[in-house]
Amino acid sequence: MAINPSAPAYGRKAVIYATCFANYNSPQIGSAARAVLAHNGVETQVVYTGCCGMPKLEHGDIAGVADHAKKVAAELKPWIDQGYAVISLVASCSLMLKFEWPLFLPNDDDVQTLAAATFDIDQYVVDIADKEGLPAGLTPLDGGVTMHMACHARALNAGQKGAQMLRHIPDTAIDVIERCSGHGGSWGVMKKNFDVALKVGNPVFRAAVKNGNVHVVSECPLAAEQILQGMTLADGEMPVPKVSRHPIELMALSYGLMPAND
Repeated sequence: MAINPSAPAYGRKAVIYATCFANYNSPQIGSAARAVLAHNGVETQVVYTGCCGMPKLEHGDIAGVADHAKKVAAELKPWIDQGYAVISLVASCSLMLKFEWPLFLPNDDDVQTLAAATFDIDQYVVDIADKEGLPAGLTPLDGGVTMHMACHARALNAGQKGAQMLRHIPDTAIDVIERCSGHGGSWGVMKKNFDVALKVGNPVFRAAVKNGNVHVVSECPLAAEQILQGMTLADGEMPVPKVSRHPIELMALSYGLMPAND
């Protein structure tokens, strides 16, 4: 992928921790991230060394999480030693690498080193914007954006990085919803929990319908899908976006780095 040598952040380099969801379900998130970073002068390498273990954590398998943490941290350590930042594409995975793993393995040097080197993708782009600046080329997105700040994104305690990043897109309305979608990770995929999940997420669905924006995005892709489904059930007459996206995909769209129907 061609790197923009005239970008203010040219010279940065990062490893993309692909995550299970982006690797197997929504590879367009990773493609968009690499395209945006390359346009910003960042060399990237894609590494998928295994799951972050969030599903195991949700089911109480702490030992299984620790095993994942040791393996992934050891395999990412050589990249960090070469000066690469580590970028996670999904907020839940970012939370695991940055905060949960160090709690489980406080004496593991590889885990602690990884935590210090890890960024969520939105956080990393905002870091570029704050320190070096973004290259020109962002264009308005018609129809406005509903930006859902997912629970695990909030737990990163870094502020509204997704919204902060998207506000660099000119002349584009950004409406933020900072409330649980009701999905709840592996809990939310269980049929028996569906009705409760919709009840929990109903305030988010109603807010998204009220916003009436063309784009609905979340740092949690599962939450984004839940919101679209909830919007349809909340108001069957209101047009609902055909696809949900990750915020980094809208940056790629705004830069003209991916087609609108991709």
